[in-house]
Amino acid sequence: MTSERQRTTLRVLVASNALGGVATASGFAVAGLLAEKVSGSTSLAGLVATSTTLGAAILAVPLAGLARSRGRRVSLTTGYLVACAGALLTILAAQLGSLTLLLLAGLMFGSGSASNLQSRYAATDSAEPSRIARSLALVVWATTIGVVVGPNLTGVGGSIGDSLGILALAGPYVFSVIAFALGTVTVWFGMRSLRQDRPTTKIERQPLATTFRQVIVIPQARLGLLSIATAHAVMVGVMSMTAVHLRHHGASLTIVGFVISGHVAGMYALSPLTGWLADRLGRIPTIGIGLAILASAMTVAALAPDDAHALTATALALLGLGWSACLVAGSTLLSRSVPEDIRTSAQGLSDLTMGVLASISGTAAGPILANLGFHWLAVLCGLLLIPAALLAAATKQTVVRV
Repeated sequence: MTSERQRTTLRVLVASNALGGVATASGFAVAGLLAEKVSGSTSLAGLVATSTTLGAAILAVPLAGLARSRGRRVSLTTGYLVACAGALLTILAAQLGSLTLLLLAGLMFGSGSASNLQSRYAATDSAEPSRIARSLALVVWATTIGVVVGPNLTGVGGSIGDSLGILALAGPYVFSVIAFALGTVTVWFGMRSLRQDRPTTKIERQPLATTFRQVIVIPQARLGLLSIATAHAVMVGVMSMTAVHLRHHGASLTIVGFVISGHVAGMYALSPLTGWLADRLGRIPTIGIGLAILASAMTVAALAPDDAHALTATALALLGLGWSACLVAGSTLLSRSVPEDIRTSAQGLSDLTMGVLASISGTAAGPILANLGFHWLAVLCGLLLIPAALLAAATKQTVVRV
């Protein structure tokens, strides 16, 4: 039976993750347009999104260090506070018309994503062994609320911006400030009763390179790390260019919205299912299933005619589902395969790795689409799956019976 401590933890993390999702999605929905407005250049429109992704990756490491030394409560609240400050700085940068300040704000804003990602690991700290993946998946699922609600606040945010005398495109960041602030309060006060949140024994800090060397010599941990990073890189690489591809081939904004909504539903809404699979079938078999689904998505995307929007929608939904399986099972496998004294460091390493690789794939996706087309983008992203698939096949399969 789930302990009261775990039930409290899950309630707090679900609430804070939903708020963090609203905050992140509210800003992310207009980030490209705001960057274009401030810079005056369409070619620079993606820089804020890239800086936010990099911010999430870079800040994952110090936040994991805080979790190790001061506990999850301090770590998560710090992450949300930094993101809240980033949202405020974004509004200021928009008023000043400063692209440099806007990019700095984007790095800080990424702290919210880093906290949301770290919260999935916090859900496993006191979970029963037979329900670890399901606990993690429940927190991932809560993000669904944010990514659905956040973008729909864009119009209202613009009106609020006008009423407050700030740039309309910066208006949605007002919701980001409020949601991140509420997330901070939720974690700080909601987790106050968890007496064991702060570590009772001092764990020595160690260089990230040392953690990496320790992780890669453990077969299960190595697979967990690679599967998470690979799935995220493939997802970002294809998803970031899907809207552009669809618009280039006659899709309306309604169709684009439908395709992206299906993709998001695959990423988050079905995460409880992937968590159940990881607990019942095993982490490694579930990673294999996720990689197979991702391969299917890339095959459909590569073979679909340019104007076959329904097939593209199918590929994007499969892409989200495959990502979910690899993230949930891979995160659980990594977390439970490493010694406790490096667990939070390994978790921070994982989020750093997935963020850096996603930034690289997202940056490369634009030139690939422009020069080779969407089909080749899908083929090249599909090839990235091969090392993870080979490693999954070579790693000892563990089936969990409950």
